[in-house]
Amino acid sequence: MTELNFFQFKGEALQDFERIIDDFEADNPDIKVIQNQQPDADTAIRTLLVKGRTPDVVTLNAGGKLGPLLDAGVFYDFTNEPVLQTINPAVQEIIMALGSHDGEVNALGYVNNANGIIYNKAIFEEQGLEVPTTWDELIAVCDALVDAGITPFYGTLADSWTVLPSFNGMGAYPAKDGFFDEMRKIGSDVSASSARSFSRDFADIAEKQATLYSYAQDGYRGRNYDDGNAAFARGEVAMYMQGVWALNPIKQVNPDIDAGIFPYPVPENPDDRLLVSGVDVAVLIANDTPHKEEALRFVEYLFQPDVIQAFAKSQNMIPSVEGAEWSDEPALQDVKPFFDDGKIAGFIDHQVPAGIPLDSIVAGGLMDRNPASAMARLDSEWAKVAARTIR
Repeated sequence: MTELNFFQFKGEALQDFERIIDDFEADNPDIKVIQNQQPDADTAIRTLLVKGRTPDVVTLNAGGKLGPLLDAGVFYDFTNEPVLQTINPAVQEIIMALGSHDGEVNALGYVNNANGIIYNKAIFEEQGLEVPTTWDELIAVCDALVDAGITPFYGTLADSWTVLPSFNGMGAYPAKDGFFDEMRKIGSDVSASSARSFSRDFADIAEKQATLYSYAQDGYRGRNYDDGNAAFARGEVAMYMQGVWALNPIKQVNPDIDAGIFPYPVPENPDDRLLVSGVDVAVLIANDTPHKEEALRFVEYLFQPDVIQAFAKSQNMIPSVEGAEWSDEPALQDVKPFFDDGKIAGFIDHQVPAGIPLDSIVAGGLMDRNPASAMARLDSEWAKVAARTIR
């Protein structure tokens, strides 16, 4: 019997993967899959790579730290595997933007999240408001809510990372035309006067983000993520700048809330809207595994429509396989058309070097009501990191 070492990073998915493994082993009695759940997966996988002990099958979050691993050439190339053809190409583009070894497909997107503006459907209906599809419509909704005595947004600047969902959601537009590729080429010469820079390309986005925070509740600088989830759940505000990951904690406070989600309506043309999405789970196979055929069999099983859709529903995520059924969670159904049409983009913070404290810089600009200074500091920090090294 062949034993496969299955390295996976999601503690909350432990039982889901146990169920999948049991079913797979029943159909494949010649293979035993050993689940190795790692809470500090980024550190653990690098330690294993250094020791030459790469697990046979790996799941990782497709964030900024995945890129260098993909570049390193230590994972299998799925380019010619049939399973690749079952995956939404727009999902794979998000991973390819992170990294690749000589153009190979070294990771497969498994399930995705969605980042946007969560809204209380009951409040919108009571106020006769439609989901905004342009920036002017969004501001009109905010003004109408204020006039009705309803706070539009709940801000949570005490947790600086919570500024990233809105920065990512709106920043996808200036970033979509090769911004970060150009920034890497400019390197340490980045400044307000260079061909591409945060000061130049993100000035409008930074101002728009500050505008949305101007519609937040009093005291938003001292409130955190947990406060925001609870306040939105209680109906204290109409909207919340977060992603689908916030739905579970929101529903723990109020299981009956009717929440939806829509992408940040930055473009003038509604047809140009993009939904920002992250690949929450990516699947990889070690290049040097002695059990490649068995590992591929397990991966192909993971991507069977009935398997992935059950996992995605349990995790409140979006399956990458085209044709797989989605959860009936209303907020996920709201964003399905953007996946179906391929109108999705990755998180831009995954393109920012780890040495740049993006969240604290952006949060600082909002705290000081000076977003332009935050963009200037991002340029300065980029130049400093590039002077040392930049991927």
